[in-house]
Amino acid sequence: MLKSKMLALLISISLLLLGCTSTGAVDSKETVSNQIETSPVINAKAETAKADVSASGITKLAAAVKGTLKVHFIDVGQGASQLIVSPNGKTILIDAGNNDKEELIVKYLKKENVKKIDILIGTHPDADHIGGLDAVIDNFDVGKIYMPKIQANTETFKDLLSSIQKKGLKVTTAKSGLVLDWEKDINVEMIAPVGTYDDTNEMSAVIHLTYGSNSFLLTGDAEALSEADILKSKVNLKSDVLMVGHHGSKTSTSTNFLKAVNPKYAVIQVGKGNKYGHPTEEVLKKLNDKKIKIYRNDTQGNIIFSSNGKDITVKSEKAGVVTQKPTAKPTVKATTKPTPKATAKPTSKPAVVQGDVYYKNCTAVRDAGADPIYEGDPGYSSKLDRDGDGVACE
Repeated sequence: MLKSKMLALLISISLLLLGCTSTGAVDSKETVSNQIETSPVINAKAETAKADVSASGITKLAAAVKGTLKVHFIDVGQGASQLIVSPNGKTILIDAGNNDKEELIVKYLKKENVKKIDILIGTHPDADHIGGLDAVIDNFDVGKIYMPKIQANTETFKDLLSSIQKKGLKVTTAKSGLVLDWEKDINVEMIAPVGTYDDTNEMSAVIHLTYGSNSFLLTGDAEALSEADILKSKVNLKSDVLMVGHHGSKTSTSTNFLKAVNPKYAVIQVGKGNKYGHPTEEVLKKLNDKKIKIYRNDTQGNIIFSSNGKDITVKSEKAGVVTQKPTAKPTVKATTKPTPKATAKPTSKPAVVQGDVYYKNCTAVRDAGADPIYEGDPGYSSKLDRDGDGVACE
């Protein structure tokens, strides 16, 4: 009987221990299972937080370059004028052509719905740069004015000073090292004049403009001496767009300076048939050797660059067609100044052209002042591009 009771007790204890062990095993599995299931959720939350931070950073970066910046190279003949318009509509006007272009400049600004010139810069006191500035001051509200510390004993310069005084405006000295207070997301830095020079051209105010990853270098009439001093100052010159100094004179665009800028595009503000021979063969060759796409006021009229902070598009008003930013630099051979005579034989076959512009031959292109024509530009055709280098009638 005692044995039977002892056996029953042992069986009960064994069953109890087995039940506890079994329950512990189940709990352990559930715990592990819960950890496995919840682990991805925790990771997902972490990734979401990381994504939020990343997205926030991207949003801030995108906000910094939101909208379109426009840089106008206004066709003022043998002179220079650039209008810069921010995405918010703020403006910078650099130079305004010669005296006889006053009305043209005022009309152009009004056409672009400009109400105020927030910053006005007279790069140097030569008439072909400041001649129209007095009319601009007379016709528009003007914020800050920058001019280098050099004067000229000319009626043009006196007229400009008179207009400034009548409006009660003040002039800030243009010099290297100034960062202009314009738009917080657009860097506008004055990198010259670095020193003091006797020559008015060398005293030119030079502007480096950066918007997102795009940049512009506007050089006035700065020549080799000023360029050398800019290089010595160790500023960042890399730019997508270079306004070629002094209308393409051989006294500007020195080899080392051009190498430091390394632009994709070059703009030459020059008048058709000017008496100075601008732009010179030497400068054109330098640009072509580096396969830099050249835009000229004398052949293409007003030229407007638009930047979203990443990509650049170019519009030539004479053609009225926008040229998209090329994915690669066009291949351009070194060229010489076109002669009045056509070098290509007229073809009896109609040329296949881009856009609505048609030229029978290169003589017609040159007569229209449209040479050279790059692939993708209005009027370009494979028939006109005899050597197949992407440039017709060069």
